[in-house]
Amino acid sequence: MVPDVTLTPEQAAVFHAIEHTRDHVFVTGRAGTGKSTLLNHLNWNTQKQIVICAPTGVAALNVGGQTIHSLFRLPIGLIADHRIEQNDAVRKILNATDTLVIDEVSMVNADLMDAMDRSLRQARQRAAEPFGGVQVVLFGDPYQLAPVPGDGDERRYFADTYPSMWFFDANVWREASLRIFELGEVHRQHDDTFKHMLNAVRFGQVTAEIAGVLNSTGARRPLPEQGAITLATRNDAVNRINRAQLQRLPGRSLTNAADVAGDFGGRAYPADERLELKVGAQVMFLRNDTMVRGEGPRWVNGTIGTVTSLDKVVRVEVDGVQHEVEPATWEKYKYSWDPVSKKLEREVVAEFSQFPLRLAWAVTIHKSQGASYDSAIVDLGSRVFSPGQTYVALSRLTSLEGLYLARPLRPNDIIVDANVERFMAGAVRELGAPAGTQA
Repeated sequence: MVPDVTLTPEQAAVFHAIEHTRDHVFVTGRAGTGKSTLLNHLNWNTQKQIVICAPTGVAALNVGGQTIHSLFRLPIGLIADHRIEQNDAVRKILNATDTLVIDEVSMVNADLMDAMDRSLRQARQRAAEPFGGVQVVLFGDPYQLAPVPGDGDERRYFADTYPSMWFFDANVWREASLRIFELGEVHRQHDDTFKHMLNAVRFGQVTAEIAGVLNSTGARRPLPEQGAITLATRNDAVNRINRAQLQRLPGRSLTNAADVAGDFGGRAYPADERLELKVGAQVMFLRNDTMVRGEGPRWVNGTIGTVTSLDKVVRVEVDGVQHEVEPATWEKYKYSWDPVSKKLEREVVAEFSQFPLRLAWAVTIHKSQGASYDSAIVDLGSRVFSPGQTYVALSRLTSLEGLYLARPLRPNDIIVDANVERFMAGAVRELGAPAGTQA
């Protein structure tokens, strides 16, 4: 089913630049500016032979693509100057590709970016051209997700080889130019004052006045007992909250085992393999409603509801309305070359079917990526340990009124990576406000 999406003028301008040029493009923007919407539109409407990939299994599933490592058949860990082995199937796919799209590119390190460049040059036997002549389109926001640092040896390698671990410091960009489009129209929040505050958090420019408003709104009122999700920094805290809340509910729990067909590789499942629910459980939807009627979707990714029935059917109440929820199927894709049609084919190699629900008294900030919440409790624990974490958490909220803080924000909760500041300050944008402004 082709999604029926109307692009905004700025999204349409970016689509035109991707579709009608061979330029390398980086699509970035604040949380909620419609990067995923644009990528989905590109996937369904391009006339080019397009291949979509992402650094993690769940990210790849969300965009209907493959992981970078499985697409290129690259080894896990540092690749450096090691020989890249390629079989005939990989060479055919890479030779047929017009445009390579990489989602969540901020999680891709410089070594992996250079390995993709080398792989494409090698497969296409065009050693002198960056990416072997393939157009590369990057989606992501470096102010939100950072590449995960490896062990000591890996960190030392990056320190000796690159200005930083980030994708934008890969060697290939010395030869290739990158057009940068920053989407500026925020669709998640509608209040300009709250947008201004979030931008200040994004850029690390939080004044005492902004911090005071966030804390006076979020930290000086009782935390809600129902209807709000807790966004926490650590998995163990999330699991502890969800387990304890489920056990407090009366009645017996029912467990639904997912139906898994094919090879998901590494068990990167998009939902719980065994989903345990009780009537009264607070849950979060993991996908947008596919049965959209005239009045719009009944729920979106991140909608919070309460289980009201597990008798024969699963019912979830959202904003006073009960909905019957059916299992959803996530498809894992793999690209291949069809010698008859002379086209790249995208085939389903695995399917995962489960109710698109997750216990949602709590979720990690990382897993909240892409979701929108009307209200949430932000629990930063003893400390924030990665750049962008506080921004990701706060920017999930649709309004300031829905923000609750488990503890007041502290200055050291706002971390912006200096390398991101350096790159974005020097980036010439073709859309959106310059870095450091708070439009």
